[in-house]
Amino acid sequence: MVFDLPSIFMGNTEIDMKNKLFCSFTAHEFLPEAIATITSRYVILYNKLFVLESSQTNEYLITYNIDMEKPLTEIPENTILLHRKKESNTLYTINALNTLIKSLNNGVADPNYKITWPDYQNSVLLTQGEDLRIINTKIFKIIYL
Repeated sequence: MVFDLPSIFMGNTEIDMKNKLFCSFTAHEFLPEAIATITSRYVILYNKLFVLESSQTNEYLITYNIDMEKPLTEIPENTILLHRKKESNTLYTINALNTLIKSLNNGVADPNYKITWPDYQNSVLLTQGEDLRIINTKIFKIIYL
């Protein structure tokens, strides 16, 4: 499965960020290892990891905010930068948001287009190639550090 990586990450270029939301994808059998890797590499804001599950993809998504004390030089494998719409608990990449707007607005990428966020409640919006993927999720567990 190939997901879009944010344009902010290019090879070994440093990323200057203070507080960003990341999402790491993993299979159930690798969940403990993925959590251990994340918590050993980063200072996690709010001391919480949210583990979401998707019956569509049989994957687990671990979401977490990172407190950056120094520039990030790499992103863990199978991890993307996301944004969140709190009102609907929708997670999305900028590429997916643009693709969604175009699909709803007759192919026009209008930054002022109003999205009906409740239509995408508890989902993750991603792109795969040029296509929009909407993955429905539910909380599997919240890990308090």
